[in-house]
Amino acid sequence: MVSTLRFFHAIVHLILFLVLPQCHASHRHSKKPGSWKQAHATFYEGDTETYGGACGYKDVVQLGYGLDTVAVSNVLFEEGKGCGGCYEIQCINSQQWCKPGQPSIFVTVTDNCPPSYQSDGWCNPPRQHFDLAKPAYLKIAEYKAGIVPVQYRRVPCNKQGGIKFTINGHQYWNEVSVWNVAGSGDVKSVQVKGDGKLRWTPLTRSWGHRWTTGANLTGQALTFRVQGSDGRFSTSWRVTPKNWQFGQTFQGKNFRK
Repeated sequence: MVSTLRFFHAIVHLILFLVLPQCHASHRHSKKPGSWKQAHATFYEGDTETYGGACGYKDVVQLGYGLDTVAVSNVLFEEGKGCGGCYEIQCINSQQWCKPGQPSIFVTVTDNCPPSYQSDGWCNPPRQHFDLAKPAYLKIAEYKAGIVPVQYRRVPCNKQGGIKFTINGHQYWNEVSVWNVAGSGDVKSVQVKGDGKLRWTPLTRSWGHRWTTGANLTGQALTFRVQGSDGRFSTSWRVTPKNWQFGQTFQGKNFRK
C-alpha cells in the first residue's frame, strides 16, 4: 500500500514538473513583448481603412479598434488565426523617410494582405509584411516613401472593457463574433455552455473572429470560455440572460494584463 502511494505521488510530481513550466512560460509570454524582427510596411487609405474584411470585423472604428490597425501577410495572418493580435512597429534604417525619434505605433491585426500575382509582391510568402492604415503609417514614416523598412514585435493587447460577444444566426445555426480581446488578442478556441441541457460545446472558426455552432443556444443563459494563443483561458459566466436575442452584443470577462 505504501509503495503504491509513493508511486502515485511520484507520478503527480512528474506531471506538475512537466506542466507547470509550460503554464508559466505562456503566462510570461502573454505579459511581455516578443523579440524584435525585421520586415517592411506599406499603407492603404480611403474607405478600406475602416474595413476588417478578412477578419470579419466590418467597421473597425465602430468596434473600438480605431485606425491603429494593420493588414498582415499570410505568414502572420495564419488563415485568420492572427486576427486580433497586437504589434509594436518602428520605422528603421531610413533617415529620409522615418519620422524623427523612431516613434512606435501599436496596431491590431484586422485584415489580410493577400499575395499578389507579381513575383515580387510584398505580401507574397514567405515575407512578413505590414500594410498599415494610413493614419497609423504616418505616425512613423513620411507619405512619399510608400514603403519603409521596419522592426516589429508581438505585444500584449490593451483593450478597454471586457471581451465582446455578438450573437447572430437562428435557432440551429449560431455565429458568435468574439472581439475586444486583451492579452494575446488572437483567439485559439471558443466554447459555450448553457444553463440548461447544453454542456460545454466547442465552436468552429468560420473566418477571422467569427465562430459558429449548430447547437441550440436559445432560451438559456450562456457562458463563454475563450482561449488565447498564449494558452490562457477567460471564462465569462452567464454573460447573457435567458431571453437574449440574435444581433445583441454582450460583454464578458477579459484577460488580465
